[in-house]
Amino acid sequence: MFSLLYGLWNYMFSKMEFHVLILGIDKAGKTTFLEKLKSQYLNLEGLPPDRIVPTVGLNIGRVEMANTKLVFWDLGGQPGLRSIWEKYYEEAHAVIFVVDAACPSRFEESKSALEKVLQHEDLQGAPLLILANKQDLQDALSTDELSRYLDLKKLDERLYTYQTISGYDGLGIKESINWLLDAMESSKRTERLRLRAGSNIV
Repeated sequence: MFSLLYGLWNYMFSKMEFHVLILGIDKAGKTTFLEKLKSQYLNLEGLPPDRIVPTVGLNIGRVEMANTKLVFWDLGGQPGLRSIWEKYYEEAHAVIFVVDAACPSRFEESKSALEKVLQHEDLQGAPLLILANKQDLQDALSTDELSRYLDLKKLDERLYTYQTISGYDGLGIKESINWLLDAMESSKRTERLRLRAGSNIV
């Protein structure tokens, strides 16, 4: 009886934890985005952009808001590191895919990497947030222009959207995270992960 009551209390009052992958090819601005996100939500100064080096492996960022915990996994985007991405797919509630919107010459590479991500069965149904980053640069393309370049086909009925942001000055970051929270909370994948986590508790 105690375990049943504790389980009910834990379900009602503990914070829901979401795991979010931050993916994209190298130099898209993933870590800069994560540092700016942390500074906006934690009221802490993140690393300045000129001190951020390419990620080799994994950066982790944690943010809490209301009754929600967000754990961000920022994975290195160099070609030789993309093979480790799939090790994190199974536990991810959603994917943020960052694109350098000011560098059209690498859109094809971004598209190829994203399509490979979306084809993986371990990410089936995960909401997708595509960020057109570096909007602080004059030549950055809009979300409409980026969506035409990426030309994503039907995404197995997953929730997805494009957002313009700047990891440098913070433009659009909170709006993007608000969309992501709503998408994860209404996603069937979240319910599946929650049920699976519950079934693993002894």
